[in-house]
Amino acid sequence: MTASQRTLQEIQTTLAADDVLARAKHFFSNRPSLYSTFLDMEGPGYCTFRGQGGEEIVIGVAPAENGGTRVTGSSYLFDMQVSRFFTTFESDTIV
Repeated sequence: MTASQRTLQEIQTTLAADDVLARAKHFFSNRPSLYSTFLDMEGPGYCTFRGQGGEEIVIGVAPAENGGTRVTGSSYLFDMQVSRFFTTFESDTIV
């Protein structure tokens, strides 16, 4: 996986955008202490989190062209946590 693929990740899900953002808030706020984050900002279609050293995670949602929701996650250092978050959509993923 290249650096750009690690820092910007995307998945499509059958879940509604509001459900995805609620899931993100729960997932990132309940990580073990080394990778814990807190909700920094939120608005229609996105939420951002701050973690250790001020590291930022951004989760954005938008309607997908083929139905469902496109979810985009971006982080420079917390790329593994974004990947783990995306695995929570495995049963709800649109291929």
